[in-house]
Amino acid sequence: MKTPIILNFDNSVGNIDGALTISLADYQERIRFGCSQQHYRSLCEHLAPLLPDHHYGPVLMGSGDYHHLSLFLIERLAQHYSATNPIQVVIFDNHPDNMRFPFGIHCGSWVSHVAKLPFVSHVHVMGICSNDIGNAHCFENRLLPLYRKKLTYWTLNHNTQWAKYLGLSKAFRCFHSADEMISAFIATQDKLALPTYLSIDKDVLSEHVIKTNWDQGQLAVYHLADTITALGHDIIGSDITGELSSYHYQTRWKRVLSSLDAQPDIALDKLHEWQGEQHQLNRQLLTLLG
Repeated sequence: MKTPIILNFDNSVGNIDGALTISLADYQERIRFGCSQQHYRSLCEHLAPLLPDHHYGPVLMGSGDYHHLSLFLIERLAQHYSATNPIQVVIFDNHPDNMRFPFGIHCGSWVSHVAKLPFVSHVHVMGICSNDIGNAHCFENRLLPLYRKKLTYWTLNHNTQWAKYLGLSKAFRCFHSADEMISAFIATQDKLALPTYLSIDKDVLSEHVIKTNWDQGQLAVYHLADTITALGHDIIGSDITGELSSYHYQTRWKRVLSSLDAQPDIALDKLHEWQGEQHQLNRQLLTLLG
Protein backbone atom coordinates (compact mmCIF):
# COMPACT_ATOMS: atom_id res chain seq x y z
CA MET A 1 0.00 0.00 0.00
CA LYS A 2 1.24 3.48 -0.86
CA THR A 3 1.87 5.76 2.11
CA PRO A 4 -1.31 7.57 3.22
CA ILE A 5 -0.94 11.24 4.12
CA ILE A 6 -2.82 13.04 6.89
CA LEU A 7 -3.17 16.82 6.61
CA ASN A 8 -3.80 17.31 10.30
CA PHE A 9 -5.73 20.54 10.79
CA ASP A 10 -8.19 19.36 13.43
CA ASN A 11 -6.99 16.07 15.01
CA SER A 12 -10.08 14.31 13.68
CA VAL A 13 -8.47 11.62 11.53
CA GLY A 14 -6.75 9.70 14.31
CA ASN A 15 -3.78 7.37 13.96
CA ILE A 16 -3.24 5.55 10.66
CA ASP A 17 -0.41 3.01 10.68
CA GLY A 18 2.37 4.02 8.32
CA ALA A 19 0.85 7.38 7.43
CA LEU A 20 2.84 10.58 6.92
CA THR A 21 1.20 13.15 9.21
CA ILE A 22 1.69 16.86 8.50
CA SER A 23 0.68 19.14 11.36
CA LEU A 24 -1.34 22.14 10.16
CA ALA A 25 -3.09 23.23 13.36
CA ASP A 26 -1.71 26.76 12.95
CA TYR A 27 -3.65 27.07 9.69
CA GLN A 28 -7.01 25.88 11.02
CA GLU A 29 -8.66 29.25 11.58
CA ARG A 30 -7.37 30.71 8.28
CA ILE A 31 -8.25 27.75 6.05
CA ARG A 32 -11.22 25.95 7.60
CA PHE A 33 -14.52 26.45 5.75
CA GLY A 34 -13.06 29.11 3.43
CA CYS A 35 -10.18 31.49 2.91
CA SER A 36 -8.81 34.25 0.73
CA GLN A 37 -6.77 33.32 -2.33
CA GLN A 38 -3.75 34.76 -0.52
CA HIS A 39 -4.17 32.40 2.46
CA TYR A 40 -4.88 29.48 0.15
CA ARG A 41 -1.70 30.07 -1.86
CA SER A 42 0.31 30.59 1.32
CA LEU A 43 -0.77 27.16 2.57
CA CYS A 44 -0.01 25.58 -0.83
CA GLU A 45 3.52 27.02 -0.74
CA HIS A 46 3.97 25.66 2.79
CA LEU A 47 2.69 22.19 1.84
CA ALA A 48 4.42 21.71 -1.51
CA PRO A 49 7.89 20.80 -0.17
CA LEU A 50 6.42 18.62 2.60
CA LEU A 51 4.59 16.25 0.24
CA PRO A 52 6.26 13.56 -1.86
CA ASP A 53 6.39 14.43 -5.57
CA HIS A 54 4.17 11.47 -6.49
CA HIS A 55 3.36 7.83 -5.69
CA TYR A 56 1.75 8.50 -2.32
CA GLY A 57 -1.54 7.08 -1.08
CA PRO A 58 -4.86 8.70 -0.20
CA VAL A 59 -4.71 12.09 1.51
CA LEU A 60 -6.96 12.44 4.57
CA MET A 61 -7.82 16.07 5.32
CA GLY A 62 -10.17 15.89 8.28
CA SER A 63 -13.54 17.66 8.22
CA GLY A 64 -15.28 18.37 4.94
CA ASP A 65 -14.63 22.02 5.85
CA TYR A 66 -11.22 21.45 4.21
CA HIS A 67 -12.48 19.94 0.97
CA HIS A 68 -11.13 22.91 -1.02
CA LEU A 69 -7.63 21.49 -0.41
CA SER A 70 -8.50 18.88 -3.05
CA LEU A 71 -7.88 21.65 -5.58
CA PHE A 72 -4.25 21.92 -4.46
CA LEU A 73 -3.76 18.15 -4.67
CA ILE A 74 -5.22 18.07 -8.17
CA GLU A 75 -3.24 21.13 -9.31
CA ARG A 76 -0.02 19.26 -8.41
CA LEU A 77 -0.81 16.71 -11.13
CA ALA A 78 -0.11 19.33 -13.82
CA GLN A 79 3.51 18.15 -13.86
CA HIS A 80 2.38 14.72 -15.13
CA TYR A 81 -0.69 15.49 -17.28
CA SER A 82 -1.76 17.97 -19.96
CA ALA A 83 -4.64 18.89 -22.26
CA THR A 84 -3.42 16.19 -24.67
CA ASN A 85 -2.92 13.68 -21.84
CA PRO A 86 -5.82 14.56 -19.52
CA ILE A 87 -7.41 13.17 -16.37
CA GLN A 88 -10.97 13.11 -15.11
CA VAL A 89 -11.98 14.02 -11.57
CA VAL A 90 -14.65 11.97 -9.78
CA ILE A 91 -16.02 13.46 -6.55
CA PHE A 92 -18.39 11.80 -4.11
CA ASP A 93 -20.21 14.56 -2.26
CA ASN A 94 -23.70 15.37 -1.04
CA HIS A 95 -23.11 18.92 -2.31
CA PRO A 96 -22.05 20.21 -5.74
CA ASP A 97 -19.15 22.25 -4.26
CA ASN A 98 -19.62 24.50 -7.30
CA MET A 99 -21.23 27.46 -5.56
CA ARG A 100 -20.43 31.14 -5.91
CA PHE A 101 -18.04 32.51 -3.30
CA PRO A 102 -16.68 36.01 -4.02
CA PHE A 103 -14.16 36.16 -1.15
CA GLY A 104 -11.63 33.55 -2.34
CA ILE A 105 -12.20 29.82 -2.17
CA HIS A 106 -14.17 27.65 0.23
CA CYS A 107 -15.26 24.07 0.74
CA GLY A 108 -18.36 24.63 -1.39
CA SER A 109 -16.78 26.49 -4.32
CA TRP A 110 -13.61 24.64 -5.32
CA VAL A 111 -15.06 22.44 -8.09
CA SER A 112 -15.37 25.35 -10.52
CA HIS A 113 -11.63 25.97 -10.12
CA VAL A 114 -10.85 22.33 -10.88
CA ALA A 115 -13.02 22.48 -14.00
CA LYS A 116 -10.84 25.34 -15.32
CA LEU A 117 -7.65 23.27 -15.23
CA PRO A 118 -6.53 22.50 -18.81
CA PHE A 119 -5.47 18.91 -18.01
CA VAL A 120 -8.87 18.04 -16.45
CA SER A 121 -11.16 16.77 -19.19
CA HIS A 122 -14.25 16.40 -17.01
CA VAL A 123 -15.48 16.58 -13.42
CA HIS A 124 -18.22 14.27 -12.11
CA VAL A 125 -19.85 15.08 -8.77
CA MET A 126 -21.63 11.95 -7.56
CA GLY A 127 -24.52 11.49 -5.14
CA ILE A 128 -25.82 15.05 -4.71
CA CYS A 129 -28.97 15.25 -2.60
CA SER A 130 -28.39 18.70 -1.12
CA ASN A 131 -30.76 21.64 -1.56
CA ASP A 132 -27.79 23.43 -3.17
CA ILE A 133 -29.06 22.09 -6.51
CA GLY A 134 -32.73 22.86 -5.82
CA ASN A 135 -34.71 25.53 -7.65
CA ALA A 136 -34.29 28.05 -4.82
CA HIS A 137 -30.49 27.92 -5.08
CA CYS A 138 -30.00 27.46 -8.82
CA PHE A 139 -28.20 30.77 -9.46
CA GLU A 140 -25.83 30.18 -6.55
CA ASN A 141 -24.30 27.44 -8.70
CA ARG A 142 -21.53 28.46 -11.08
CA LEU A 143 -23.09 27.79 -14.46
CA LEU A 144 -20.09 28.19 -16.77
CA PRO A 145 -18.48 24.75 -16.17
CA LEU A 146 -21.91 23.18 -16.69
CA TYR A 147 -22.44 25.07 -19.96
CA ARG A 148 -18.92 24.20 -21.12
CA LYS A 149 -19.66 20.49 -20.57
CA LYS A 150 -16.75 20.21 -18.15
CA LEU A 151 -18.94 19.30 -15.17
CA THR A 152 -21.74 16.77 -14.58
CA TYR A 153 -23.98 16.59 -11.52
CA TRP A 154 -25.12 13.05 -10.62
CA THR A 155 -28.15 13.65 -8.42
CA LEU A 156 -30.62 11.66 -6.33
CA ASN A 157 -34.32 12.40 -5.78
CA HIS A 158 -34.19 16.12 -6.45
CA ASN A 159 -36.23 18.52 -8.54
CA THR A 160 -33.77 20.16 -10.94
CA GLN A 161 -36.24 21.56 -13.46
CA TRP A 162 -34.26 24.78 -13.57
CA ALA A 163 -31.50 22.98 -15.48
CA LYS A 164 -33.94 22.23 -18.30
CA TYR A 165 -35.10 25.85 -18.51
CA LEU A 166 -31.48 27.06 -18.67
CA GLY A 167 -30.47 24.55 -21.33
CA LEU A 168 -28.35 22.49 -18.93
CA SER A 169 -30.23 19.17 -18.96
CA LYS A 170 -27.23 17.26 -20.33
CA ALA A 171 -25.10 18.40 -17.37
CA PHE A 172 -27.47 16.62 -14.95
CA ARG A 173 -27.88 12.88 -14.51
CA CYS A 174 -30.88 12.36 -12.23
CA PHE A 175 -31.78 9.08 -10.50
CA HIS A 176 -34.27 7.68 -8.01
CA SER A 177 -31.84 5.29 -6.32
CA ALA A 178 -28.15 5.15 -5.52
CA ASP A 179 -27.86 1.67 -7.02
CA GLU A 180 -29.21 2.97 -10.31
CA MET A 181 -26.85 5.95 -10.27
CA ILE A 182 -23.71 3.91 -9.55
CA SER A 183 -24.58 1.33 -12.22
CA ALA A 184 -25.07 4.10 -14.79
CA PHE A 185 -21.79 5.76 -13.87
CA ILE A 186 -19.83 2.51 -14.02
CA ALA A 187 -21.34 1.84 -17.46
CA THR A 188 -19.93 5.17 -18.71
CA GLN A 189 -16.47 4.18 -17.48
CA ASP A 190 -16.28 0.73 -19.07
CA LYS A 191 -14.42 1.80 -22.20
CA LEU A 192 -13.13 5.18 -21.07
CA ALA A 193 -9.92 4.16 -19.22
CA LEU A 194 -8.99 7.72 -18.24
CA PRO A 195 -6.57 8.47 -15.41
CA THR A 196 -8.85 9.42 -12.53
CA TYR A 197 -8.47 11.53 -9.43
CA LEU A 198 -11.01 10.39 -6.82
CA SER A 199 -12.21 12.65 -4.00
CA ILE A 200 -14.52 11.27 -1.30
CA ASP A 201 -16.47 13.47 1.09
CA LYS A 202 -18.18 11.07 3.46
CA ASP A 203 -21.20 13.35 3.77
CA VAL A 204 -22.36 11.59 0.58
CA LEU A 205 -23.14 8.60 2.82
CA SER A 206 -26.39 8.15 4.67
CA GLU A 207 -26.37 9.26 8.30
CA HIS A 208 -27.36 5.67 9.11
CA VAL A 209 -23.88 4.67 7.87
CA ILE A 210 -21.72 7.42 9.42
CA LYS A 211 -22.05 10.84 11.05
CA THR A 212 -20.41 13.97 9.59
CA ASN A 213 -20.52 17.72 10.23
CA TRP A 214 -22.79 18.35 7.22
CA ASP A 215 -26.23 17.35 5.95
CA GLN A 216 -25.88 13.93 4.38
CA GLY A 217 -26.76 11.91 1.32
CA GLN A 218 -28.15 8.47 0.61
CA LEU A 219 -25.19 6.26 -0.34
CA ALA A 220 -23.89 3.15 1.39
CA VAL A 221 -20.25 2.10 1.63
CA TYR A 222 -20.71 -0.53 -1.07
CA HIS A 223 -21.53 2.22 -3.57
CA LEU A 224 -18.07 3.69 -2.97
CA ALA A 225 -16.51 0.23 -3.06
CA ASP A 226 -18.16 -0.70 -6.36
CA THR A 227 -16.99 2.53 -7.97
CA ILE A 228 -13.42 2.18 -6.68
CA THR A 229 -13.31 -1.40 -7.96
CA ALA A 230 -14.64 -0.34 -11.37
CA LEU A 231 -12.12 2.48 -11.72
CA GLY A 232 -9.34 0.16 -10.55
CA HIS A 233 -5.84 1.05 -11.73
CA ASP A 234 -7.15 4.20 -13.45
CA ILE A 235 -7.13 5.91 -10.02
CA ILE A 236 -3.94 7.99 -9.98
CA GLY A 237 -4.68 9.97 -6.80
CA SER A 238 -7.31 10.29 -4.10
CA ASP A 239 -8.38 12.11 -0.98
CA ILE A 240 -10.86 11.54 1.83
CA THR A 241 -12.72 14.20 3.84
CA GLY A 242 -15.85 14.24 5.98
CA GLU A 243 -14.38 13.50 9.40
CA LEU A 244 -16.39 14.67 12.38
CA SER A 245 -14.84 17.53 14.31
CA SER A 246 -15.90 20.44 16.45
CA TYR A 247 -14.52 23.95 16.07
CA HIS A 248 -15.59 27.45 17.13
CA TYR A 249 -14.46 30.15 14.69
CA GLN A 250 -12.75 33.30 15.86
CA THR A 251 -13.56 35.04 12.57
CA ARG A 252 -17.02 36.60 12.60
CA TRP A 253 -17.91 35.94 8.93
CA LYS A 254 -17.06 32.26 9.36
CA ARG A 255 -19.26 32.06 12.46
CA VAL A 256 -22.13 33.59 10.49
CA LEU A 257 -21.76 31.42 7.38
CA SER A 258 -21.28 28.19 9.32
CA SER A 259 -24.41 28.96 11.36
CA LEU A 260 -26.35 29.45 8.10
CA ASP A 261 -25.19 25.98 7.08
CA ALA A 262 -26.69 24.65 10.33
CA GLN A 263 -23.62 22.77 11.51
CA PRO A 264 -24.72 21.43 14.91
CA ASP A 265 -22.80 21.41 18.17
CA ILE A 266 -21.78 17.86 19.11
CA ALA A 267 -21.67 16.45 22.63
CA LEU A 268 -18.17 15.26 23.59
CA ASP A 269 -19.19 11.64 24.19
CA LYS A 270 -20.92 11.45 20.81
CA LEU A 271 -17.96 13.13 19.12
CA HIS A 272 -15.57 10.43 20.36
CA GLU A 273 -17.99 7.60 19.53
CA TRP A 274 -18.65 8.84 16.00
CA GLN A 275 -14.98 9.58 15.37
CA GLY A 276 -14.24 5.95 16.25
CA GLU A 277 -16.76 4.84 13.62
CA GLN A 278 -15.18 7.22 11.13
CA HIS A 279 -11.78 5.72 11.87
CA GLN A 280 -13.03 2.22 11.03
CA LEU A 281 -14.51 3.49 7.78
CA ASN A 282 -11.21 5.15 6.87
CA ARG A 283 -9.48 1.79 7.27
CA GLN A 284 -11.98 0.24 4.85
CA LEU A 285 -11.49 3.01 2.31
CA LEU A 286 -7.70 2.86 2.56
CA THR A 287 -7.81 -0.89 1.94
CA LEU A 288 -10.04 -0.37 -1.11
CA LEU A 289 -7.78 2.37 -2.46
CA GLY A 290 -4.58 0.46 -1.61
